[in-house]
Amino acid sequence: MKKYLLTGLMVWLPLAITIWVLLWLVGLLDAVFAGFLNGISAITPTTSAPTIERLHGIPGLGVVLVFAALLVTGALVSNVAGRWWVKQWDKLFTNIPIVKSIYNSVKKVSDTLFSSNGNAFRTALLIQYPRQGSWTIGFQTGTPSGEVASHLGDEFVSVYVPTTPNPTSGFFLMLPRKDVIELEMSVDEALTYVISMGSVAPSAPVPSAATAPQ
Repeated sequence: MKKYLLTGLMVWLPLAITIWVLLWLVGLLDAVFAGFLNGISAITPTTSAPTIERLHGIPGLGVVLVFAALLVTGALVSNVAGRWWVKQWDKLFTNIPIVKSIYNSVKKVSDTLFSSNGNAFRTALLIQYPRQGSWTIGFQTGTPSGEVASHLGDEFVSVYVPTTPNPTSGFFLMLPRKDVIELEMSVDEALTYVISMGSVAPSAPVPSAATAPQ
């Protein structure tokens, strides 16, 4: 019975957690949208109250509208006029004390992570950490730049080492390029390997014709 219970748990637990996360995300976006509607109702005539109340009762509408807003925003800023407005937006926030520090930091991180031209989290690495002879998996996030690069030189890479089973926290390291081993596994496979604490190993790479034994 214990074996069957554990097997059933392994089948349903991933699905249950996935559904729970999705429901939490939908609830969060609906709450944000509800706050937006409350703000609108406070400045609009009372005749519009029934319409706003009906919008409150539609589940998941916040998700749809947020997705649509992101899609429209992306389309608008893809042209010259849209990029000009984004520059004005950046200038506004970078001139506000305190706000500019937060805004600039988040913007640089998001540009690095989501830019199609960037190298952040594109490569899984095998590194020795936290000491020689002890190995773990990290992800290349780029190369050192600015003052740090002037001290270290060009032959270093920036590496993020996630903790397990929660990969959203971790350690930032700058290691000599010669001390890291690039892995052929995808970033998704490497993250799964880390989150599962090594219990879900990625499949071995298929040898190419050039490297296959004769």
